[in-house]
Amino acid sequence: MSSSLFRIGSAYDVHRLSEGDGILLGGIKIPCAYKTEAHSDGDVVYHALAEALLGSLALGDLGTYFPPEDSKTEGMDSSLILKKALSLISEKGYQVSNVDISVILEKPKLRPFIEKIRANLAQELKTEISNVSLKAGTNEGLDAIGEQKAIGCFASVLVMKK
Repeated sequence: MSSSLFRIGSAYDVHRLSEGDGILLGGIKIPCAYKTEAHSDGDVVYHALAEALLGSLALGDLGTYFPPEDSKTEGMDSSLILKKALSLISEKGYQVSNVDISVILEKPKLRPFIEKIRANLAQELKTEISNVSLKAGTNEGLDAIGEQKAIGCFASVLVMKK
C-alpha cells in the first residue's frame, strides 16, 4: 500500500425515483412523494460516500463487496455499506480527513435537513461536523433528475494516515 500521507477519492451514485413516502439521505428519512428504486435501501449519499472512500485507496467499487445479484444484500441498510468502506480504509491505516457531498434533486428542497444529515454523517465517519460538507442542488429541469425521475449524488473524500 502506498505510504502517501493523504489520498483522495470521488464517486457518483444515481437512483430512479418512483411514487413513495420518502427517501433516505445520509441515514436521514426525508419525507416526500418519492422513494428510491434500489437493490439496497437506496441512500445515494451513503453509496457515493462509501464508493469514494473505496476509491481513495484503490479498493474497488461497491459491487466488489455488495454485488447487486446477491440476495443477502437486498433491502440492505446502507449504513452497513458505509461502515464496511470505513473499516477497509481503517485496516489500511487511514481515516477520514474531510468529505464534500453534493445531492442533485429537484424536489423536495433539502435545506431544512442539511444540518441533520451533516451531523449524522459526522457521527458515522467519527469526525467533526466541520469536516462534513453537504450541498443540495437541482438540475434546472434537465434530464431524468430535472424531470423528478431520479436523484444523484457526488462525493469527494480526503483520507489521511492515522
